Amino acid sequence: MSSQRGYFTVDEVRAAEAELFTRVPEGTPMHRAAYGLATVVASELRARTGGIAGRSVLLLVGSGDNGGDVLWAGSMLRRRGVAVTAVLLNPERAHAKGLAALRKAGGRIRTASEVSYARAASSAGSGDAGSSHGVPMLDSGAPDLVIDGIVGISGHGPLRPLAAEIVAALHAPIIAADLPSGVDPDTGAVTGPAVRAEVTVAFGAYKPVHALAASYCGRIELVPIGLRLPEPSLAALEPAGIGARWPTPGPTDDKYTQGVTGICAGSATYPGAAVLATGAAVAATSGMVRYAGTGAADVLDHFPEVIAAQTISSTGRVQSWVFGPGAGTDSDANKRLAEILATDLPVVVDADGLTLLAADPDLVRGRAAPTVLTPHAGEFARLTGHEVGQDRVAAVRDLAESWQLTVLLKGRATLVASPDRPVFVNEAGGSWAATAGAGDVLSGIIGALLAAGHNPAWSAAAAARVHALAANLAAHENHPSAAPISATPLLAHLRPAIRVLRALAVS
Repeated sequence: MSSQRGYFTVDEVRAAEAELFTRVPEGTPMHRAAYGLATVVASELRARTGGIAGRSVLLLVGSGDNGGDVLWAGSMLRRRGVAVTAVLLNPERAHAKGLAALRKAGGRIRTASEVSYARAASSAGSGDAGSSHGVPMLDSGAPDLVIDGIVGISGHGPLRPLAAEIVAALHAPIIAADLPSGVDPDTGAVTGPAVRAEVTVAFGAYKPVHALAASYCGRIELVPIGLRLPEPSLAALEPAGIGARWPTPGPTDDKYTQGVTGICAGSATYPGAAVLATGAAVAATSGMVRYAGTGAADVLDHFPEVIAAQTISSTGRVQSWVFGPGAGTDSDANKRLAEILATDLPVVVDADGLTLLAADPDLVRGRAAPTVLTPHAGEFARLTGHEVGQDRVAAVRDLAESWQLTVLLKGRATLVASPDRPVFVNEAGGSWAATAGAGDVLSGIIGALLAAGHNPAWSAAAAARVHALAANLAAHENHPSAAPISATPLLAHLRPAIRVLRALAVS
């Protein structure tokens, strides 16, 4: 099993498709994609309505191959007894063979202008613009499911007005063909009206949109069509692979050989940051954690196993440093950061440390030892002098290359970039970790993994995965319904999250 999942850009997919067309008969890739799409739709119909025959599906069909995939899938569903109606957004450019297949199977064909007119007429007659619920689109009533085939991976920008109007009128669940229309395939950017799908059926390969705009994609189902893909430039660590590599004590390990993490965090103003960052390092591995700073009393009150000191020089030997959470931005904090960065040890810089680096980037530029910066969007802007922008992958890659270090850009889709390596993405599945102090916990986990000897890119990406899982476990707390959390329960669920990942590695 691969240790990572690749996400492939439009150009990479197009090149792989061109190679595939030289190996298989014409039309084979489309038929494979359509069959996989029809299979997923049939499964969804059964799960949602209890059956397939007698149910109804609405196809939103654009031009080109993506529309062809949807039309062919519609013909397959029609042969299974599903009432299928296709709405053509661009009738003159509809895929001819797919359209003929649907007609032959007995599917209904409507144009977008007819649908728009019918909906307006229905609304005018009822006096209630929202009462039709899309019913005028189908002779048999509202559809059970909608398939979005408006645009494929060649599409960019928001939905056009007519398509946006039709999509806005729908209330049935939507299954997107390859990607939700209106969402950029390479960046996940949404700049206007777009489809929000319950399920997205990816054809041949995962695309960046599936990780970067997961809230628009819903559940992702991959349909293989035979593509030979290159090494990905964007990838996600597989949970089982993280569990397999997570540091645990071996038969001859002692507390020193497992890695000693140094934490310099917290202040009189923010004592909790010291507790959270240190506690995360304690929970993440089984070695030793040393703390340096003014928050020693608070840290030891929560974690008596930590060895505390007042200064960097008196801390003792460590294998990595974490600096920044709640550390302040005064001259003393700047001196502590400079002292840590002057070592040849791996260093994680977060929070106040990033503010100090924004004022004096030379503190870290050109540093030979592994260095990880963990900004959120605002801190990224302070470091670079510009906003992240719509292409988050390019932004984090540019900063990592420019400063020659590892950058973890926080978000629901957290990105980790190191020079000359693929960018890692961790899609958290939600935003439960968007709470004060959660970043302090994340920095402590990364520092512990660095101390255990893992490289900075893997350490940051693996930490982001376990951090997100801990937040989700805390939010649900053995209950199907979730509730808001804070950083303290997130910290408490780090070890359960690690156990989940390790269990996946041996299952």
